[in-house]
Amino acid sequence: MSKVKVAILGSGNIGTDLMIKIARSNVLELTTMIGIDPDSDGLRRAKEHGYEVICTGLKGFLERPELAEIVFDATSAKAHLQHAKMLKEAGKKVLDLTPAAVGSLVVPPVNLMEHLDADNVNLITCGGQATIPIVHAINRACPVEYAEIVATISSKSAGPGTRANIDEFTETTSRGIEVIGGAKKGKAIIILNPAEPPILMRDTVHALVEERQMNEGTIIRSIYQMVEAVQSYVPGYRLRSEPFFEGNRVTVFLEIEGAGDYLPKYSGNLDIMTASAVKVAEEFANLNIAKQTV
Repeated sequence: MSKVKVAILGSGNIGTDLMIKIARSNVLELTTMIGIDPDSDGLRRAKEHGYEVICTGLKGFLERPELAEIVFDATSAKAHLQHAKMLKEAGKKVLDLTPAAVGSLVVPPVNLMEHLDADNVNLITCGGQATIPIVHAINRACPVEYAEIVATISSKSAGPGTRANIDEFTETTSRGIEVIGGAKKGKAIIILNPAEPPILMRDTVHALVEERQMNEGTIIRSIYQMVEAVQSYVPGYRLRSEPFFEGNRVTVFLEIEGAGDYLPKYSGNLDIMTASAVKVAEEFANLNIAKQTV
């Protein structure tokens, strides 16, 4: 089976972890790592693994666009605003791992199949990928009036890109809670925890549902079904306890343990983003391959 060629734009933590995950894919072929710092660990590792290395940023890649059909943008929200225009003009499919929210907002187990024809897909944020599935699961069982999520990650797992995107994190995640999760109103909070030893990523979802339609059993079943769906591509995703009910409020406690591909396992925030990106890219690739065989 032929593979679809992909490139990674950004040689930081996210880009390097992506490189390791893509190497295990049956339908994606990583050809290129693109960065601007020739001394970065990501570019060094890419070169050691035999991938094409471009140290002159996106412009360098666009001089050789035949290297990849799909480009993962693992830079920053502000940088992606320019990258999106350039890649669209080049006719490339883009998977945006920044909270720029230029393209279609996608959470794989919720709405991926609706956006397979999109030229730019936004993966929202780590907190969004972890919590929006749960908001959606509650909402499909009982309409959610308000949802608030708190994403807590180890400060050691928050790289320069994450720290630079805090404002975009809250805005884009809140939007995703509403647009994809289905809540009438959404709010997102991120906490960088400096604890030693570093903690695993933990997320809390608070949802206020319509009291007259409250059905605890239906909500619990929907949540567990969604957790299983996310675990199919993020094995370290799990509930920390049974969903908690108080009046018309549903509270769900989550924990995400990373695969430990690049950073230690406490970096579940990194892992859920890269695993989600690979999941989306593989669906694109499967569609592309299916078209070629017809």
